[in-house]
Amino acid sequence: MKDTIQKITMEHGYFNIFGVLIMKPWAEKFYKSKEWQRCREAYIASKQGLCQRCLARGEINPGEIVHHKQWLTRENINDPSVTLNWDNLELLCWSCHNKEHSKQLPIADEVEFDESGNLRKKY
Repeated sequence: MKDTIQKITMEHGYFNIFGVLIMKPWAEKFYKSKEWQRCREAYIASKQGLCQRCLARGEINPGEIVHHKQWLTRENINDPSVTLNWDNLELLCWSCHNKEHSKQLPIADEVEFDESGNLRKKY
């Protein structure tokens, strides 16, 4: 299980694992920066605070996380054309965000993603 968690968090700035938001040390400075906070708040306001994927399906749900379509890595974390570019952002609810990450992440045999995109132990 420890290897699975390390695989999931290794390449990305943060991830929701078993309900805990984990931020990698290399991403912390960016996520706490005034530039990101201003960009994030303005982006949320521009989308009226609604999950963009739910809205596209005709559902109304609050957006809770500003997702980077091109995931953040150690290599691009200092590149504003990736980190602060609105074309690379998407406001998502936790459910849609989990689904996005669950379809692209490697997982170990002893765990699986449920229908909501949450990581859980296999029964």
